[in-house]
Amino acid sequence: MEPDGGCFLYYGYGSNLLRERLLLSNPSAALCAVARLQDFKLEFGHHQGRTSSVWHGGTATIVQSPGDEVWGIVWKMNASNLSSLDKQEGVEDGIYVPIEVNVHTQAGEVLACRSYQLKDYVCGPPSPQYKKVICMGAKQNGLPTDYQKKLEAIETNNYAGPVPIMEEIEAALKTKKINSA
Repeated sequence: MEPDGGCFLYYGYGSNLLRERLLLSNPSAALCAVARLQDFKLEFGHHQGRTSSVWHGGTATIVQSPGDEVWGIVWKMNASNLSSLDKQEGVEDGIYVPIEVNVHTQAGEVLACRSYQLKDYVCGPPSPQYKKVICMGAKQNGLPTDYQKKLEAIETNNYAGPVPIMEEIEAALKTKKINSA
């Protein structure tokens, strides 16, 4: 998808549902729409069987699955953030590959967006911290209640160790609360 007028649309369905997570590396991201990706399902996996060193568990991906759907967020971003988004998604290391998807907004529009798919992975559950960020993002952006319940029901790997990025996200959330108080 070619960035148009210096901007591009990005479809986030995992930890990037949470605004504060996405903004850590991509300050231009602006909420565009809640959207549904038809005929795909959400899965979690380990790239080449290795647990994510950032999240300490499986990370989210989308796989084609007729009749299923994945809800997410369309973010409008400056083309200048394309490289930081690719870096966050591990494109250079071959962990995720950028793909173009057509999503349906609640207003009935169809938008062509950049998204990412986990490459060469083995299915595996996410860490509780990663699941928490996804669920917080789904709630923050008002994804359909039944989809939120589906996310809440995801089994985790019960990892209880430190997750430094979680501390960054929680600090960003606290700052937001202070600034909006």
